[in-house]
Amino acid sequence: MSNSSGLVSVIMNCFNGEKYLREAIDSAISQTYQNLEIILWDNRSTDKSSSIVKSYADSRIKYFLADEFTSLGEARNLAIKKSKGEFIAFLDVDDIWFATKMEKQVALFNDPKVGIVISDTIFFNEKGDFKQLYKNEKPPVGEVFAELLKSYCVSLETIAVRKSYLDQMDYWFDSRFSMIEEMDFLLRLSKISQLAYVDEPLAKWRMHNQSWTYEKRSLFPVERKQMIETYSKIIPDFRNTYSESIQSILKLAALEESIVFFQKGEIAEMRSKIEPFILKDKKYLVLYLLSFMPKGMVRSVLTKRGILV
Repeated sequence: MSNSSGLVSVIMNCFNGEKYLREAIDSAISQTYQNLEIILWDNRSTDKSSSIVKSYADSRIKYFLADEFTSLGEARNLAIKKSKGEFIAFLDVDDIWFATKMEKQVALFNDPKVGIVISDTIFFNEKGDFKQLYKNEKPPVGEVFAELLKSYCVSLETIAVRKSYLDQMDYWFDSRFSMIEEMDFLLRLSKISQLAYVDEPLAKWRMHNQSWTYEKRSLFPVERKQMIETYSKIIPDFRNTYSESIQSILKLAALEESIVFFQKGEIAEMRSKIEPFILKDKKYLVLYLLSFMPKGMVRSVLTKRGILV
Protein backbone atom coordinates (compact mmCIF):
# COMPACT_ATOMS: atom_id res chain seq x y z
CA MET A 1 0.00 0.00 0.00
CA SER A 2 1.31 3.47 -0.85
CA ASN A 3 2.12 5.81 2.02
CA SER A 4 1.90 8.89 -0.18
CA SER A 5 -0.92 10.48 1.80
CA GLY A 6 -0.18 9.41 5.40
CA LEU A 7 -0.53 11.97 8.18
CA VAL A 8 2.75 13.56 9.28
CA SER A 9 3.04 14.74 12.88
CA VAL A 10 5.50 17.63 13.10
CA ILE A 11 7.06 17.72 16.56
CA MET A 12 8.02 21.24 17.60
CA ASN A 13 9.50 21.60 21.07
CA CYS A 14 9.62 25.13 22.38
CA PHE A 15 11.21 26.84 25.34
CA ASN A 16 11.35 30.65 25.09
CA GLY A 17 11.53 30.48 21.32
CA GLU A 18 9.73 33.71 20.44
CA LYS A 19 12.58 35.17 18.37
CA TYR A 20 12.43 32.60 15.58
CA LEU A 21 9.21 30.72 16.29
CA ARG A 22 7.00 32.34 13.68
CA GLU A 23 9.51 31.68 10.91
CA ALA A 24 9.67 27.99 11.88
CA ILE A 25 5.88 27.59 12.06
CA ASP A 26 5.44 29.34 8.70
CA SER A 27 7.88 26.93 7.08
CA ALA A 28 5.86 23.96 8.41
CA ILE A 29 2.38 25.12 7.46
CA SER A 30 3.64 26.16 4.00
CA GLN A 31 4.61 22.61 3.05
CA THR A 32 3.42 21.37 -0.33
CA TYR A 33 2.54 18.17 1.58
CA GLN A 34 -0.54 19.39 3.43
CA ASN A 35 -1.61 16.31 5.40
CA LEU A 36 0.16 17.19 8.61
CA GLU A 37 -0.43 18.22 12.18
CA ILE A 38 1.92 20.39 14.22
CA ILE A 39 2.42 19.33 17.83
CA LEU A 40 3.75 22.44 19.53
CA TRP A 41 5.01 21.38 22.96
CA ASP A 42 5.70 24.42 25.16
CA ASN A 43 8.15 23.47 27.91
CA ARG A 44 6.94 26.24 30.27
CA SER A 45 8.12 29.22 28.21
CA THR A 46 8.16 32.58 29.98
CA ASP A 47 8.29 34.73 26.83
CA LYS A 48 5.65 35.39 24.15
CA SER A 49 5.89 31.96 22.53
CA SER A 50 2.34 30.91 23.47
CA SER A 51 0.87 34.13 22.09
CA ILE A 52 2.67 33.64 18.80
CA VAL A 53 1.35 30.08 18.44
CA LYS A 54 -2.19 31.07 19.35
CA SER A 55 -2.17 33.85 16.74
CA TYR A 56 -2.46 31.22 14.00
CA ALA A 57 -5.89 30.15 12.84
CA ASP A 58 -4.61 26.94 11.22
CA SER A 59 -6.44 23.99 12.82
CA ARG A 60 -3.45 21.72 12.15
CA ILE A 61 -1.49 23.52 14.89
CA LYS A 62 -2.05 21.86 18.27
CA TYR A 63 -0.60 23.67 21.27
CA PHE A 64 0.28 21.88 24.51
CA LEU A 65 1.67 23.54 27.63
CA ALA A 66 3.78 21.23 29.77
CA ASP A 67 2.69 20.67 33.35
CA GLU A 68 6.29 21.26 34.39
CA PHE A 69 9.65 21.94 32.79
CA THR A 70 11.44 18.74 31.73
CA SER A 71 14.60 17.70 29.97
CA LEU A 72 14.46 18.11 26.20
CA GLY A 73 14.45 14.35 25.71
CA GLU A 74 11.41 13.93 27.92
CA ALA A 75 9.70 16.92 26.29
CA ARG A 76 10.10 15.25 22.89
CA ASN A 77 8.56 12.03 24.29
CA LEU A 78 5.58 13.92 25.68
CA ALA A 79 5.03 15.66 22.36
CA ILE A 80 5.18 12.37 20.42
CA LYS A 81 2.54 10.89 22.75
CA LYS A 82 0.16 13.59 21.54
CA SER A 83 0.79 12.77 17.88
CA LYS A 84 -1.56 10.81 15.61
CA GLY A 85 0.56 10.60 12.48
CA GLU A 86 1.80 7.62 10.51
CA PHE A 87 5.07 9.53 10.26
CA ILE A 88 6.89 11.77 12.73
CA ALA A 89 9.11 14.69 11.74
CA PHE A 90 11.06 17.12 13.92
CA LEU A 91 11.41 20.87 13.62
CA ASP A 92 12.92 22.90 16.43
CA VAL A 93 11.63 26.44 16.74
CA ASP A 94 14.79 28.13 15.50
CA ASP A 95 15.11 26.00 12.35
CA ILE A 96 13.41 26.13 8.93
CA TRP A 97 12.02 23.70 6.38
CA PHE A 98 11.93 24.21 2.63
CA ALA A 99 8.45 23.91 1.12
CA THR A 100 8.86 20.48 -0.53
CA LYS A 101 10.59 18.75 2.39
CA MET A 102 7.82 16.44 3.55
CA GLU A 103 6.53 15.74 0.04
CA LYS A 104 9.94 14.41 -1.02
CA GLN A 105 10.61 12.52 2.21
CA VAL A 106 7.26 10.77 2.56
CA ALA A 107 7.69 9.33 -0.94
CA LEU A 108 10.69 7.29 0.28
CA PHE A 109 8.62 5.56 2.96
CA ASN A 110 7.03 3.42 0.23
CA ASP A 111 9.79 0.94 1.06
CA PRO A 112 8.46 -0.75 4.24
CA LYS A 113 11.99 -1.45 5.51
CA VAL A 114 12.68 2.28 5.69
CA GLY A 115 12.02 3.71 9.14
CA ILE A 116 14.13 6.87 8.80
CA VAL A 117 14.36 9.43 6.00
CA ILE A 118 16.80 12.32 6.15
CA SER A 119 17.94 15.02 3.73
CA ASP A 120 20.75 17.44 3.21
CA THR A 121 20.57 20.70 5.17
CA ILE A 122 22.19 24.12 5.30
CA PHE A 123 23.74 25.61 8.43
CA PHE A 124 23.27 29.35 8.76
CA ASN A 125 23.57 32.23 11.21
CA GLU A 126 22.85 35.96 11.28
CA LYS A 127 25.48 36.50 8.57
CA GLY A 128 23.89 34.02 6.16
CA ASP A 129 24.45 30.47 4.93
CA PHE A 130 27.89 29.04 5.63
CA LYS A 131 27.79 25.25 5.31
CA GLN A 132 25.93 22.55 3.40
CA LEU A 133 26.09 19.41 5.51
CA TYR A 134 26.54 16.78 2.79
CA LYS A 135 28.10 18.88 0.04
CA ASN A 136 31.33 16.89 -0.04
CA GLU A 137 30.39 13.53 1.49
CA LYS A 138 27.03 11.80 1.42
CA PRO A 139 25.56 10.06 4.49
CA PRO A 140 25.32 6.26 4.72
CA VAL A 141 22.02 4.64 3.75
CA GLY A 142 20.39 1.30 4.49
CA GLU A 143 21.53 -0.37 7.72
CA VAL A 144 23.59 2.43 9.21
CA PHE A 145 23.96 1.84 12.96
CA ALA A 146 27.68 1.03 12.90
CA GLU A 147 28.53 3.93 10.61
CA LEU A 148 26.49 6.49 12.54
CA LEU A 149 27.88 5.28 15.85
CA LYS A 150 31.40 5.92 14.60
CA SER A 151 30.65 9.24 12.96
CA TYR A 152 27.21 10.68 13.59
CA CYS A 153 26.29 13.08 10.79
CA VAL A 154 22.53 13.70 10.95
CA SER A 155 20.83 16.99 11.79
CA LEU A 156 17.49 16.80 13.62
CA GLU A 157 15.52 19.18 11.40
CA THR A 158 16.00 16.76 8.47
CA ILE A 159 14.68 13.66 10.25
CA ALA A 160 11.37 11.97 9.47
CA VAL A 161 10.53 8.54 10.91
CA ARG A 162 7.86 5.87 10.57
CA LYS A 163 5.75 5.70 13.73
CA SER A 164 5.31 1.90 13.54
CA TYR A 165 9.05 1.47 14.13
CA LEU A 166 8.89 3.77 17.14
CA ASP A 167 6.26 1.44 18.56
CA GLN A 168 8.85 -1.37 18.50
CA MET A 169 11.36 0.56 20.64
CA ASP A 170 11.65 0.04 24.40
CA TYR A 171 11.78 3.82 24.80
CA TRP A 172 12.09 6.84 22.52
CA PHE A 173 14.21 9.75 23.71
CA ASP A 174 16.31 9.11 26.80
CA SER A 175 15.00 11.52 29.41
CA ARG A 176 18.50 11.88 30.89
CA PHE A 177 19.72 13.60 27.75
CA SER A 178 19.32 17.22 26.70
CA MET A 179 22.13 17.45 24.12
CA ILE A 180 22.48 14.08 22.38
CA GLU A 181 18.90 12.91 22.76
CA GLU A 182 18.28 12.89 19.00
CA MET A 183 21.54 11.07 18.21
CA ASP A 184 20.81 8.35 20.76
CA PHE A 185 17.22 8.07 19.53
CA LEU A 186 18.22 7.74 15.87
CA LEU A 187 21.02 5.28 16.62
CA ARG A 188 18.66 2.91 18.43
CA LEU A 189 16.05 3.33 15.71
CA SER A 190 18.65 2.49 13.06
CA LYS A 191 19.22 -0.87 14.77
CA ILE A 192 15.72 -1.99 13.75
CA SER A 193 15.08 -0.11 10.49
CA GLN A 194 16.80 1.24 7.42
CA LEU A 195 17.65 4.84 6.54
CA ALA A 196 16.92 6.57 3.23
CA TYR A 197 18.23 9.93 2.03
CA VAL A 198 16.96 12.76 -0.17
CA ASP A 199 20.03 14.19 -1.85
CA GLU A 200 19.26 17.89 -1.65
CA PRO A 201 18.94 20.50 1.11
CA LEU A 202 15.38 20.49 2.43
CA ALA A 203 15.97 22.38 5.68
CA LYS A 204 18.16 24.93 7.43
CA TRP A 205 19.73 24.67 10.89
CA ARG A 206 20.26 27.99 12.67
CA MET A 207 23.44 28.49 14.69
CA HIS A 208 23.31 31.19 17.35
CA ASN A 209 24.80 31.58 20.79
CA GLN A 210 21.38 31.64 22.50
CA SER A 211 20.59 28.14 21.24
CA TRP A 212 20.42 25.25 23.69
CA THR A 213 23.32 23.62 21.82
CA TYR A 214 25.66 26.44 22.72
CA GLU A 215 24.34 27.37 26.15
CA LYS A 216 24.67 23.81 27.51
CA ARG A 217 27.53 22.41 25.43
CA SER A 218 29.38 21.18 28.52
CA LEU A 219 26.75 18.42 28.73
CA PHE A 220 27.80 16.87 25.42
CA PRO A 221 30.78 14.84 26.67
CA VAL A 222 28.93 13.78 29.83
CA GLU A 223 25.98 12.46 27.85
CA ARG A 224 28.14 10.72 25.23
CA LYS A 225 29.83 8.71 27.99
CA GLN A 226 26.44 7.87 29.51
CA MET A 227 25.29 6.64 26.10
CA ILE A 228 28.26 4.28 25.84
CA GLU A 229 27.47 2.84 29.25
CA THR A 230 23.83 2.31 28.29
CA TYR A 231 24.65 0.57 25.01
CA SER A 232 27.07 -1.69 26.86
CA LYS A 233 24.08 -2.96 28.82
CA ILE A 234 21.46 -3.24 26.07
CA ILE A 235 23.51 -4.31 23.02
CA PRO A 236 25.19 -7.74 23.25
CA ASP A 237 29.01 -7.62 23.12
CA PHE A 238 28.81 -3.90 22.39
CA ARG A 239 32.30 -2.94 23.60
CA ASN A 240 34.05 -5.61 21.52
CA THR A 241 31.94 -5.30 18.40
CA TYR A 242 32.08 -1.52 18.26
CA SER A 243 35.40 -0.81 19.99
CA GLU A 244 36.65 1.48 17.20
CA SER A 245 33.46 3.52 17.29
CA ILE A 246 33.66 3.83 21.07
CA GLN A 247 37.16 5.27 20.78
CA SER A 248 35.89 7.79 18.23
CA ILE A 249 33.13 8.87 20.62
CA LEU A 250 35.56 9.26 23.50
CA LYS A 251 37.91 11.27 21.32
CA LEU A 252 35.09 13.63 20.36
CA ALA A 253 34.08 13.94 24.02
CA ALA A 254 37.65 14.97 24.84
CA LEU A 255 37.51 17.66 22.16
CA GLU A 256 34.23 18.97 23.55
CA GLU A 257 35.66 19.05 27.07
CA SER A 258 38.67 20.96 25.80
CA ILE A 259 36.44 23.62 24.22
CA VAL A 260 34.55 24.05 27.49
CA PHE A 261 37.85 24.58 29.32
CA PHE A 262 38.94 27.07 26.65
CA GLN A 263 35.77 29.11 27.17
CA LYS A 264 36.49 29.15 30.90
CA GLY A 265 40.04 30.33 30.24
CA GLU A 266 41.48 27.14 31.73
CA ILE A 267 44.05 26.52 29.00
CA ALA A 268 46.14 23.93 30.85
CA GLU A 269 43.04 21.77 31.35
CA MET A 270 42.13 22.29 27.69
CA ARG A 271 45.51 20.88 26.61
CA SER A 272 45.26 17.93 28.99
CA LYS A 273 42.05 16.75 27.31
CA ILE A 274 43.39 16.74 23.75
CA GLU A 275 47.02 15.79 24.43
CA PRO A 276 46.37 11.99 24.34
CA PHE A 277 45.18 12.33 20.72
CA ILE A 278 47.68 14.72 19.15
CA LEU A 279 49.79 11.93 17.63
CA LYS A 280 46.72 10.17 16.24
CA ASP A 281 44.80 13.07 14.70
CA LYS A 282 46.26 16.14 13.01
CA LYS A 283 43.26 18.29 13.97
CA TYR A 284 43.94 17.68 17.63
CA LEU A 285 47.60 18.53 17.16
CA VAL A 286 46.69 21.80 15.47
CA LEU A 287 44.31 22.71 18.29
CA TYR A 288 46.94 21.79 20.87
CA LEU A 289 49.50 24.07 19.20
CA LEU A 290 46.91 26.83 18.85
CA SER A 291 46.35 26.74 22.60
CA PHE A 292 49.77 28.39 23.02
CA MET A 293 48.63 31.34 20.91
CA PRO A 294 46.69 34.41 22.13
CA LYS A 295 43.15 33.50 23.15
CA GLY A 296 41.64 35.86 20.56
CA MET A 297 43.42 34.04 17.76
CA VAL A 298 42.20 30.67 19.02
CA ARG A 299 38.65 31.97 19.24
CA SER A 300 38.84 33.32 15.69
CA VAL A 301 39.96 29.94 14.30
CA LEU A 302 37.29 28.02 16.23
CA THR A 303 34.62 30.46 15.06
CA LYS A 304 35.62 30.08 11.42
CA ARG A 305 35.38 26.32 11.79
CA GLY A 306 31.86 26.62 13.24
CA ILE A 307 32.92 25.28 16.64
CA LEU A 308 32.14 28.60 18.31
CA VAL A 309 29.67 31.27 17.30
